[in-house]
Amino acid sequence: MYFLTGWPRRLLCPLRSEEEPFYIQPSSQRFYFAVLSETQLSIWFSRPSVLIVSYIESAKAAAQFGFYQKAEWKPDDSMIAVATAKGYILLFDVLGGGDDKYLYEPVYPKGSPRVKVTPGYKEEQCAPALSLEMKKPVDLEAPITSLQSLQEDLLVCTADGYLHVLHWDGLGSNGRKAICLTTIPFSLDLQSARGGPSLDLEGVHIRCMEYCVTLDGFAVVLSDGRLGFITPLSNIITADQLQGVWAADVTDGTCVAVNNKYRLMAFGCASGSVLVYMIDTTTGSMQLSHKLELTPKHYPDTYNKTGPVKLICWSPDYSVAMVTWECGGLSLWSVFGAHLICTLGEDFAYRSDGTKKDPIKISSMSWGAEGYHLWVIPNKQERRTQEEQQEEKEEGEEVEMVPPPQSSQQAGILQFHFIKSALTVNPCTSNQEQVLLHGEDRLYLTCGDPTQVHNTSDTHAHTHLHPHDSSPLHHPPNPESSLSQGLSTLLGHKHWHVVQIHSTYLESNWPIRFAAINTEGQCMAVAGRRGLAHYSLFTRKWKLFGNITQEQNMTVTGGLAWWKDFVVVACYNFIDQQEQLRLYQRSSNLDNAFASVTKLHSDTLLLNVFRDMVILFRADCSICLYSIERRNDSPNPTASVELLQEVSMSRYIPHPALVVSVTLTSVRTETGITLKAPQQACMAESIMLNLAGQLIMLHRDRSGPQVREKETPANNKKQLPFCPPVVLAQCVENVWTTCRSNRKKRHLLEALWLSCGEAGMKVWLPLFPRDHRKPHSFLSRRIMLPFHINIYPLAVLFEDALVLGASNETVLYDGLQGSSEPLEALFPFCTVERTSQIYLHHILRQLLVRNLGEQALMLAQSCASLPYFPHVMELMVHVVLEEEATSREPIPDPLLPTVAKFITEFPLFLQTIVHCARKTEYALWNYLFAAVGNPKDLFEGCLMARDLDTAASYLIILQNMEVPAVSRQHATLLFNTALEEGKWDLCRHMIRFLKAIGSGEMETPPPTPTTQEPSSSGGFEFFRNRSISLSQSADSITTGKFNLQKTFSMPTGPSAKGRDVECAENMYIDMMLWRHARHLLEQVRLRDLGCFSAQLGFELIGWLCRERNRVARVDDFVLALKRLHKDFLWPFPVIPVGSLSSPLKNGRCRTVLSTRLLKSQSADSLLNSDMDTAPPQAAPSNHTWLDGIGERTKDMDTASSAHSNQHSPQTHDAFLSLLTNKVEEYSIGSATDLTETSSVVDGDWTMVDENSSTLSLSQAELEHISMELANKGPHKSQVQLRYLLHVFMEAGCLEWCVVIGLILRDANVIKQVISFLDSPEVPAETVQSVRNGLLAVDTWASTDCLGYKPFLNLIQPHLQQLMDSVAEQVQPEAFQPASQSSKLSGSEGLGGATLPRPEDSRGAAAPLGMALPSQEPAGGFPRPPSEDCPPEQTEEQGDEEGAYDCTLS
Repeated sequence: MYFLTGWPRRLLCPLRSEEEPFYIQPSSQRFYFAVLSETQLSIWFSRPSVLIVSYIESAKAAAQFGFYQKAEWKPDDSMIAVATAKGYILLFDVLGGGDDKYLYEPVYPKGSPRVKVTPGYKEEQCAPALSLEMKKPVDLEAPITSLQSLQEDLLVCTADGYLHVLHWDGLGSNGRKAICLTTIPFSLDLQSARGGPSLDLEGVHIRCMEYCVTLDGFAVVLSDGRLGFITPLSNIITADQLQGVWAADVTDGTCVAVNNKYRLMAFGCASGSVLVYMIDTTTGSMQLSHKLELTPKHYPDTYNKTGPVKLICWSPDYSVAMVTWECGGLSLWSVFGAHLICTLGEDFAYRSDGTKKDPIKISSMSWGAEGYHLWVIPNKQERRTQEEQQEEKEEGEEVEMVPPPQSSQQAGILQFHFIKSALTVNPCTSNQEQVLLHGEDRLYLTCGDPTQVHNTSDTHAHTHLHPHDSSPLHHPPNPESSLSQGLSTLLGHKHWHVVQIHSTYLESNWPIRFAAINTEGQCMAVAGRRGLAHYSLFTRKWKLFGNITQEQNMTVTGGLAWWKDFVVVACYNFIDQQEQLRLYQRSSNLDNAFASVTKLHSDTLLLNVFRDMVILFRADCSICLYSIERRNDSPNPTASVELLQEVSMSRYIPHPALVVSVTLTSVRTETGITLKAPQQACMAESIMLNLAGQLIMLHRDRSGPQVREKETPANNKKQLPFCPPVVLAQCVENVWTTCRSNRKKRHLLEALWLSCGEAGMKVWLPLFPRDHRKPHSFLSRRIMLPFHINIYPLAVLFEDALVLGASNETVLYDGLQGSSEPLEALFPFCTVERTSQIYLHHILRQLLVRNLGEQALMLAQSCASLPYFPHVMELMVHVVLEEEATSREPIPDPLLPTVAKFITEFPLFLQTIVHCARKTEYALWNYLFAAVGNPKDLFEGCLMARDLDTAASYLIILQNMEVPAVSRQHATLLFNTALEEGKWDLCRHMIRFLKAIGSGEMETPPPTPTTQEPSSSGGFEFFRNRSISLSQSADSITTGKFNLQKTFSMPTGPSAKGRDVECAENMYIDMMLWRHARHLLEQVRLRDLGCFSAQLGFELIGWLCRERNRVARVDDFVLALKRLHKDFLWPFPVIPVGSLSSPLKNGRCRTVLSTRLLKSQSADSLLNSDMDTAPPQAAPSNHTWLDGIGERTKDMDTASSAHSNQHSPQTHDAFLSLLTNKVEEYSIGSATDLTETSSVVDGDWTMVDENSSTLSLSQAELEHISMELANKGPHKSQVQLRYLLHVFMEAGCLEWCVVIGLILRDANVIKQVISFLDSPEVPAETVQSVRNGLLAVDTWASTDCLGYKPFLNLIQPHLQQLMDSVAEQVQPEAFQPASQSSKLSGSEGLGGATLPRPEDSRGAAAPLGMALPSQEPAGGFPRPPSEDCPPEQTEEQGDEEGAYDCTLS
């Protein structure tokens, strides 16, 4: 509503004086302020805030009259009355300084269009030169307690119990009446006035009095602390015509202030609270409406230590009241008691080091024009104690410009700056989804800016530190601000979009009185003293009247509103001297030539727009409805306005100024609300009138004969009359409705939203029968639901179920502290921040309390798609739980079971309950689960629903509520399910959790995950973090031995810590892991097994060694092969049609072609091959070259040629080593190093290029190559299969090696396995199983998958060897590798790739040199054996079979 901004400004009196001001009184328009010190009357101007004239009393007169005490202006600002200490009233004439006498006037640069101005225009922006002349004083012979100005009279209360009525002009004895207070009858209400109890007023006088225009009476505080209200029974104030009522039970009144717009009287009390009374219209008695008081909840230190209330000031628009106490401090409340600001707490009351500040004590205060400033005069002793400190401080301040020597005598006036909501003076709620605030020279909006996402340098309200550079202050806080409407922009950040009002308009038309924004939030309009201006966010430009005369000849009276792209204005035209309704088009120039003007018969007080209708409320208490229609017949589009209907309200409205807002709505009450007739939501069905806080509704009278719409032509359709008004609610400050409709969210869009001050908000919600059923006769059509809200509501987002508001934030600046602390440094710097709040849970709860569960369900289901719907549910459970579980008394009808039952209707039930429980203290859990169900059952429900993360949360609750055995049992269940689902993160947490339970940490929930957890980015870290050295010297080649040093992988991370201590616990976990691994292997889920091992650091090789002859057998080779094809997305091989005549059929051709390819320069594009699939030494030996090329399609997306492919250096190394015979030794660094192409590789390429030749492939060869490419699976699958092959080889699971060799179609693998089968350590059944398996595959391939036949033919010799070897063992020497010289010549049916060097003799069993691209997706696994584990001899090979060293460093 009203918000403090910045620091207060200090105004210093330029006149040297020993006296200091203590009283300030504004003129009726608040352009002038009378300031009193003991013998001096000064008049200040509001803008600029300067002293105009000062009248200093002579010493002789001061001795006669006494010091000045109070002042009062005549309503036309032509006189000032000053009350003095000795009972005199001094009257001063305020005289203008003649024609061209201005004290200050603006100076324009040469050539400015504003120099040639219209006559009378200059006064608007000059500070006038005034003079003061004292008239004859009036002696009232008693101390004066109160002054009150009426139209022609001045009322003076004196301490001898009299009320004097003085005439402003005729100050002789004829113009003076004195009424004794004792002659005024006082009673509790007007009905009992003649005979009821009356107050004894002997010796009592009026301490404070204020006149209320709309109540036509005086609110008084008597000297004994009683409160009263005196009504004149006739127009003339005489003793026998006054009647008083008094408020019962109050005896500590101190001061009073009346609110004319809402007919309220605010009485300050000695207790520190403010009692706000209204007059009951039927009985005439004073009734307490509400209290303004600090609550112990928000202000525990100060709420009862404020002292008596000293002053109350209503703002000029009567929407807020400022209160100050004897002990100091300022506090701001809205009219019906919503607390906005208090300077007795937080940064206002404490410095940043925690020390307490003394609150500022105030002797007088007054609001400035339109409420943009609060002028405050601090107490004298406040300033006296600080004079010395201020002396050096104020020399450097910019605003004063006072010579330093005088500063110690300077009197200070503080000016607090406020920005306020546009709703306070222009309550046209046609646009409800934007918040618009205006300060005296700028507008604050919440909407995002569609035109410039990048430049938000002006959206920061108070950060004008770097206006030109792009300092961090100005980076856009909301990246999605390009959306003009919607949640992201309205809620995206806390900053405002600030628009500076055009200075040219402002300097001649200050203050801004009205502001409006259009529905999209893209266009603003403002109106000041004269004329108007509008601004567009699209163009970032203001439009002003081109003709200043037109601007100065109109003043906006009834407000502004936007209709489509027109500004609708109710204004007064000074030339024609009549009221008009004008529409200005936004895109054309702001000129009366383009406006459509409609004459009005009476002054307009309020205006609003609904769809294509304008509603006006006029000073004769009538309401007019106009229709607007856009016309495009001329070059500039115009609008035509037509009067539809007039409704007189004079019977119901006692005074036109009491109407706060008027709104047309589509809200209906009677049976029209059904699901069948939503189209009537578009029509203007009712008028909402806020009459001094009472919301009155007039709806259309449909009781008469209804005319079918089709029968009447549209243009002469008669408007239906309105029924008599109905009161909907009391204490209403603002009303929001919308004219949009949405079938899915009818509850929210057809509701009426009210803001009711301290009572929070209310919503008048429609109740719909479900599924077109006939509504119950006893069920009302609508229901009013109150709910509390923590922010002051300024706008409602209907579909999003949000309220937008603003709040004051403060910033402390330490640099301003120290001994010389000026008064304004006592205050923190104030900013205004956007806030928002969800209200849906309040409404759902209210519906459930009223047994309207079906309506609540419909409403909740319509909002279930909102992003914060789960939060709404949690809040609802949480609030009800806190209230009921902490209640002292037993609750007869608890709501929590109903809420729990309600939430079960939604899929997020389990999640809501557990989130709520974990955010609630443990003591309340029993109450919660008694209502929602046993946590064990809920845990099982999560497992059934496969919601494992929620189940894990329940586990923590079970751990706290149950014995360890129960939580271990449930943890085991969850662990097994998580393993099954592959939720590895959760598995790691569960392992830790189970260990924690085992080690006796039952009391504390498991700690949060540590950084040592194996990361979930995939299993490839093994390669990333270790460098792999495969260097072999030539010696090892000649020795003919190879050593297999097998390593076991240990689980990494925290799980390895407590191994010795927690043996049993680890055994228990290991058993579960083994069981899961066995389960995966039985189901032939190799891919899952790899993931499982990599993610959980499972010792796969060691486990497989133990299980080699049990579960790690393959029963059905064909089934296993099919399952692998499916798991790894590996295509079954196909045979090209022309395979019989393929030029690549026999081995010799193949060899030649591969050599040509390798030598050729064009091989670049074909060699994106074995990047991650094989050890670099063995690339050709693991595949036919065609298999290598086959990888190319998978790499096409990373690069188009080997030169640009940053990921395949090893491929080049592999081929080129064979070409250039660089076979001595080389070492490959860690895989991360290998992702950059190294210079060695480039060198090798040059060698190839030297003997480059062109490559020509025949059609048939190309077809064959493309066919091979089609037979490859995804690159990632190939990496994973190679890794698994390595693992099975290490563990000696030879049957699996055969299956993987088959799917990879790698003859080397098959050959190696068959060679191992001859070893004496291999059990005979394994040999038999491999043999039978290969025969089964051969049979299957012959019938079902001919694509495997060429490969099976290729390995036929080895199969034959296997058949033979069942009978006799073959000598190990037979398997020594061929000599180096035969590398590129021998064919052996292997496609040119003959036996490799010794370290390759296990083929793909050593894929440790794979370069793994660092951007491998997270799903990959392997985590091969980790380092530092004892090498162990394998069972298949003894030392004599060759030395195989695999060092992992």
